[in-house]
Amino acid sequence: MFQPNNTMEGQLHPLEMTQNTSESEIARMRDEEFDSTTKSGSENHEGASGDDQNPRPKKKRYHRHTQHQIQEMEAFFKECPHPDDKQRKELGRELGLEPLQVKFWFQNKRTQMKTQHERQDNTQLRTENEKLRADNMRYREALSTASCPNCGGPTAIGQMTFDEHHLRLENARLREEIDRISAIAAKYVGKPVVNYPLLSSPMPPRPLDFGAQPGIGEMYGAGELLRSISAPIEADKPMIIELAVAAMEELVRMAQMGEPLWMTTLDGTTFMLNEEEYVRTFPRGIGPKPTGFKCEASRETAVVIMNHINLVEILMDVHQWSTVFSGIVSKASTLDVLSTGVAGNYNGALQVMAAEFQVLSPLVPTRESYYVRYCKQHAEGTWAVVDVSLDNIRPSPTVRCRIRPSGCLIQEMPNGYSKVTWVEHVEVDDRGVHSLYKQLVSSGHAFGARRWVATLDRQCERLASVMATNIPTGDVGVITNQDGRKSMLKLAERMVISFCSGVSASTSHTWTTLSGTGADDVRVMTRKSVDDPGRPPGIVLSAATSFWLPVSPKTVFDFLRDENSRSEWDILSNGGVVQEMAHIANGRDTGNCVSLLRVNSANSSQSNMLILQESCTDPTASFVIYAPVDIVAMNVVLNGGDPDYVALLPSGFAILPDGTTTSTGCIADAGSGGSLLTVAFQILVDSVPTAKLSLGSVATVNNLIACTVERIKTSLSCENA
Repeated sequence: MFQPNNTMEGQLHPLEMTQNTSESEIARMRDEEFDSTTKSGSENHEGASGDDQNPRPKKKRYHRHTQHQIQEMEAFFKECPHPDDKQRKELGRELGLEPLQVKFWFQNKRTQMKTQHERQDNTQLRTENEKLRADNMRYREALSTASCPNCGGPTAIGQMTFDEHHLRLENARLREEIDRISAIAAKYVGKPVVNYPLLSSPMPPRPLDFGAQPGIGEMYGAGELLRSISAPIEADKPMIIELAVAAMEELVRMAQMGEPLWMTTLDGTTFMLNEEEYVRTFPRGIGPKPTGFKCEASRETAVVIMNHINLVEILMDVHQWSTVFSGIVSKASTLDVLSTGVAGNYNGALQVMAAEFQVLSPLVPTRESYYVRYCKQHAEGTWAVVDVSLDNIRPSPTVRCRIRPSGCLIQEMPNGYSKVTWVEHVEVDDRGVHSLYKQLVSSGHAFGARRWVATLDRQCERLASVMATNIPTGDVGVITNQDGRKSMLKLAERMVISFCSGVSASTSHTWTTLSGTGADDVRVMTRKSVDDPGRPPGIVLSAATSFWLPVSPKTVFDFLRDENSRSEWDILSNGGVVQEMAHIANGRDTGNCVSLLRVNSANSSQSNMLILQESCTDPTASFVIYAPVDIVAMNVVLNGGDPDYVALLPSGFAILPDGTTTSTGCIADAGSGGSLLTVAFQILVDSVPTAKLSLGSVATVNNLIACTVERIKTSLSCENA
């Protein structure tokens, strides 16, 4: 009996496609399978007779659907091109067809539509190719006739004009564009796609608005490792593809396997990797652990309020990924795109990336990594995204962090939710970590899977609040204007990203430890702000310090975010009464919100000022970030105006657990244990960018941060007592 082909759709991608199988051949094979299932029993099984000794070949009889059946299935296809088993049975019952017939009709229809779209795309790309070639020739002619603006003669080498330089850059861009179009066209003549790297990503418009800021995803001031790497050479690409495929297989098994590979703690909530079992299970990998490196491995599962397609898009778009995980990712860049995927989605997408990962404290060195990211759809509604280091392809003596196959398995859930299983497995040299953070980092919780999943869960809730339309109108201070909510949340998001990018021990930061002032742990750095509409122009002085508190992170967070207790630590409020004028809730936890505060100063000569504040918390970290804002500018934002031109200098607090373990071997949650608090200020010390920084300005900022720390310690020690 004929068995239908149950291979899931969407499984074909550049890494698995053969050169000889075309779309038309796939459609023809499906047609033949379909026809064989629709034959009557008399056609397939003839009774025994004398003719059995000399069987005659019989002409195939094809089953033709009626016009009514085709019209009904066409109408259903427009609403739902991927019907499930229940829908196929119901449709078959209504039309007098077998569910298998309905299934194959929809498969053939999808193949037909895909082929039509690809033909249209091919025609459009050929037209663009011809246009680019014509432009290229025009630029070549312009370059050949270029003349010196001073003497009128031909331009000599080393005397390139600005216009000629611009034309050369444009010519290089056009060459890349032609290569990209040639790569896409190569798919239609059966050539391997991986031999033609796509230099840009022709993906559909992004439905998500995470407000990616200028500079996010770019390697400004990168460290020694990130400065020394570039896009891979052609000879390395087959090795990268092979490594990515093996890493994907390992990640899926790591996400699904239990004991003895993963050992659970006494309370059954935390998984620990059995390193000996890992080596036996995955003997190939990326080589042995380097001398002096420590292994950090963790796995965490959660259900988040976002559909699986949007989650995959966030992970594969470096700007969205950097924005969502701004508290963990300080820098990120896509160096090369080996494949953009197939059928208009990220199935089979392959990217070479570089990134720097951080803890929000100048006491913890950042981790730089050079790796490949690979995305694959494993079944309908199930995707996986994996990262693995490329250090074995291009070794570097400066590597202090290696990523073994890490990433997440994403499974579709009802009502727009997704189940995410995150695996984080790295080998790292953590000898540069300050003793204050040693316990937290060595436990794996500073950079582990629980940190990534908790951040993702909180950010998904934040995005849901941005998209919400059913805002309760009864509460005082709640912003109900949809455009005003989006503008204010976008401004707050930029404030948080700016704060996170300026607190860590990033390789682009040059921190100076103040000495001889009684506050040796205060670190300062200066930055010039020029031509940035989102920052006030001039010399900006940043100061940060980290210290331990004998109270839980939740207690510290509640104290710092409460406007009623702000006067106890905020010196700049000058003892004035702080009132909340408006707020936007960002999730289930009441601590996750954006607030607009007014400071009514006791000094009548001082004008009232507004403070924009975002507080966010999850089981692994909490933040209270704020910035003074102009009243006129905030009125524009609250009415839905563009928030990108509001100047901000954010300051704030990063609150982390101190890494103490409970009796079950788990890290204490936010409601218990001690806290590691980082205090960071940014102050405009001179509005002229070319001015010199005075020692008096440094002393003032140092005194400000020292007094703030002392006030916080005093207030919390009283509360704790």
